[in-house]
Amino acid sequence: MDNCTFNRPFDDQGPIRIRLESEAKLYIQERIRNGSLELTWSYIMDFENLQNPFEERRDAIIKWRRFAELDIEENEFIIDKAHNLTDLGLKAKDALHVACAIYGKAEYFLTTDDTILSKLSDYKEINVINPLEFLKVLEGP
Repeated sequence: MDNCTFNRPFDDQGPIRIRLESEAKLYIQERIRNGSLELTWSYIMDFENLQNPFEERRDAIIKWRRFAELDIEENEFIIDKAHNLTDLGLKAKDALHVACAIYGKAEYFLTTDDTILSKLSDYKEINVINPLEFLKVLEGP
């Protein structure tokens, strides 16, 4: 999960899409907590979370680090992969998030960011997916 996914429950819950994505994210987190899904964390998550001006949100998100099966640090592979991803139109931090997930051999990269979703809709190295779509993967048709 990227930072925008972790922050989704803090967003204005008026729009139905936001509410549904929030509920999906919370359900996914419950599955992480009970061990049926694995979470990968990275240095870029820490960096972005520290940039959050809202202390309550920062504190709530950083607590999820302890549930991570893997905590990825920067390395040459990640930097090179991120450069390739920026060539596809991703912003640098977004590219680093995806590159960390690829390095960690994550099967899915969850995001609520429409730009990432559209730019990587056909990307072959990792499944980039919205939390709502991920529920379909988990629960089947």
